[in-house]
Amino acid sequence: MTEPLIPPEPENWRTIVAKAFGNKSFVAGLVVTLVIAAMAIISFLWTPYDVADLRVVDRLKSPSADHILGTDHFGRDIASMIMVGARNSIAVALVAVGIGMGIGVPLGCWAAARRGWVDEALMRFNDLVFAFPALLSAVMITAIFGPGAINAIIAIGIFNVPVFARIARGAALALWPREFILAARAAGKGPALITIEHIMPNIANLLLVQGTIQFSLGILAEAGLSYVGLGAQPPMPSWGRMLFEAQTMMSFAPHMAIFPGLAIVVTVLGLNLLGDGLRDVLDPKLRRQR
Repeated sequence: MTEPLIPPEPENWRTIVAKAFGNKSFVAGLVVTLVIAAMAIISFLWTPYDVADLRVVDRLKSPSADHILGTDHFGRDIASMIMVGARNSIAVALVAVGIGMGIGVPLGCWAAARRGWVDEALMRFNDLVFAFPALLSAVMITAIFGPGAINAIIAIGIFNVPVFARIARGAALALWPREFILAARAAGKGPALITIEHIMPNIANLLLVQGTIQFSLGILAEAGLSYVGLGAQPPMPSWGRMLFEAQTMMSFAPHMAIFPGLAIVVTVLGLNLLGDGLRDVLDPKLRRQR
């Protein structure tokens, strides 16, 4: 039995939504992600205390009715800092993933369409970029331009480019021999038009799932860069910097490390659950196995 000349019709969006909300991983990840996103959005309008307000008299207070998560060594409210730090982490990770996807996907699709030396050159470029992890890239960028959130975005974004390029290339290569692609070529469509009209719609689900996963890794990378002083700079709160500042005070103020650490863990876990749920719902191979 031969394959049809056109790809199968995509599932109705109502069916996809019903399947998504029937998936426990998706629901749990979505709830956590929405809570973190809401916390970041609310921080633009309101926080319990001003994160720039230093109250030495309130320094190192344990969680209480006045400060539900306690205060740090400068008397700043930790709950307020976590709220503001959330928007910083989300913004850095989101823009970095956008950079990786915006550059990596076209490169991967181009390599799959051209093959030959273009494909080989892209793979060697990917290997070169992978040899320099985000942290090392940030160190090099910081040595030239100085530390800051922008440089963290650039470093994480550069690291995401080969990830999306490999994903897009592999998925596109699997589609180019399909009969509906051959039919499009026979109709006179060029590689660029085929990529836009046929390849991209069929790999969008895979890219969406990978984007969610890279988003969680971006938040983790941003926290790591901030921890070593290469991310957002004071007075802008950052979860990673909060952990760095708390490391010498664990014996008498453990709340300074526990709460930002939990924020990172819960956010990354929620995004990973969301990505797993999306993969279960959108991956056609998994659907066929079921």
